[in-house]
Amino acid sequence: MRRLAIKHKPKLIVAGASAYSRIIDFGKFRQVCDRVGAFLMADVAHIAGLIAAGLHPSPVPYSDFVTTTTHKTLRGPRGGMIMCKKRYASLIDRNIFPGIQGGPLMHVIAAKAVAFKEALTPGFREYQAQIVKNARALAEGLMKRGFKIVSGGTDTHLMLVDLRNKRLTGDIAEEVLDQAGITVNKNSIPHDPEKPFVTSGIRLGTPALTTRGMKEEDMEKIAGLISEALSHRYDEDYLASLKREVRKITKKFPLYRKRLRKE
Repeated sequence: MRRLAIKHKPKLIVAGASAYSRIIDFGKFRQVCDRVGAFLMADVAHIAGLIAAGLHPSPVPYSDFVTTTTHKTLRGPRGGMIMCKKRYASLIDRNIFPGIQGGPLMHVIAAKAVAFKEALTPGFREYQAQIVKNARALAEGLMKRGFKIVSGGTDTHLMLVDLRNKRLTGDIAEEVLDQAGITVNKNSIPHDPEKPFVTSGIRLGTPALTTRGMKEEDMEKIAGLISEALSHRYDEDYLASLKREVRKITKKFPLYRKRLRKE
């Protein structure tokens, strides 16, 4: 990145990723931006919750602009947020409204406020810490079964699985796992030989599983189910039996817990 920046002298450098499982050093990005006279914009949509909980370095001290969604690890409503240095605030506002932004949705704004308040609590930090523990447990469970994890593990909430040694493409793995009741998405890997609509990898994350209350031992079971499904990808009956196993696990961790009402 430094070499390319020195060569091309960009006006803006963007730091961020949607499938990167290691810590991003925003300070180094700032050093390069200062050397070439560029603005730094950090997009932290995927890791905003980890940053809020103090489990990933913040880009705020180093960046001119920081963008994020408010869902994903921040676990708020679907939406977004732009932060910037004070001297750029009016410029950002003028470019957003009128023109780009539609009518503000007050219920979403209220939901963002609730999410931000929740992110200040000790329980939120515990939740984020468990996300990372679960991600590491899932990565280890997959590696134990012969799967290759890009970068050899994870420091965050997600991991990228390189399927080439399994003689699989991402689109096939995505479809097979869906038949077994496991939702993942195909994803390109570094220097991927396959086309973007095919890919050589899949991306997995643990925030939703953690919200449901799952722990490391459950990640081990899920790694096993993923391995079994992909190993029996041509056996529809076996995939159906795995789907029943998935349902048993999810029933233990319902999305909504019933509350007893006193009559």
